[in-house]
Amino acid sequence: MRNRIGLAISILGLMSVGLPACVGDAEPLEEHVDATAQEVFTRNAFTRNALKANALTTDRLATGALTGNPLTNEGVARSSDVMSALRDPLAREFLTYVAGCALPAGQSVQVSLDGEPHEFNGDIGLAPEWGRAHGHCNANCQGWVSACMLARVNHLGESLPISMRGKNEALDVEPGEQESFPHREGAYFGDLFAPEPLRFACKSPGSTLISRVCGGTGVDASGCIIDVLGDCDDLCGKPKSDGIFPNCRGGGRTIPATVTIFRQ
Repeated sequence: MRNRIGLAISILGLMSVGLPACVGDAEPLEEHVDATAQEVFTRNAFTRNALKANALTTDRLATGALTGNPLTNEGVARSSDVMSALRDPLAREFLTYVAGCALPAGQSVQVSLDGEPHEFNGDIGLAPEWGRAHGHCNANCQGWVSACMLARVNHLGESLPISMRGKNEALDVEPGEQESFPHREGAYFGDLFAPEPLRFACKSPGSTLISRVCGGTGVDASGCIIDVLGDCDDLCGKPKSDGIFPNCRGGGRTIPATVTIFRQ
């Protein structure tokens, strides 16, 4: 089993503050998306604050510069808006998860802020094209990276093991992981980079495991940092034979970049 333990960062405060974020209609799946269900073992500790209010998403110039330029040392450093935003610790946490979800392991973004070095490491590689010399993050890229980041939110900022599955070749199947992570939590989808945030989830029917993201008992998701729209069966249709929900509806559109989470 490919054991990805990275990105377990310090727990930050859990106060809620408002934010904007972004996405247009999701583009058709690109060639790197596989037609079979995939999975990856990972951990999650993305905090509510960094999801909802950070200088990379509240500053639209910084958001546009981030997604419009390569996710590389040079691409990030060339934008004064992005570099200024990264002085916000929550923006650095946000970029930690952006890089971890988008870039493959072994690739990283390194910047210097006021003489202090910061490194944002790749991990899963859902949008490797963003990290290339002339890369950018289009709607399809934003969908995959957002779904991954939403799936890694933890209400308490704690790091817990999850199995992340979906129709993307970066979420490669590992023998035995399905048996080790048999309990389906739900599916995550949306866009964290849009002018209006799309932060969606649906629950696997009968599951209370979504309390990991929302807090409480997981039965009533009202007040959750993510909009839990209902049961996945109603929003995404019946799951595939491997248990994933590949296409879910939210915000008046069907979003194919959907990550289904399983728990131990």
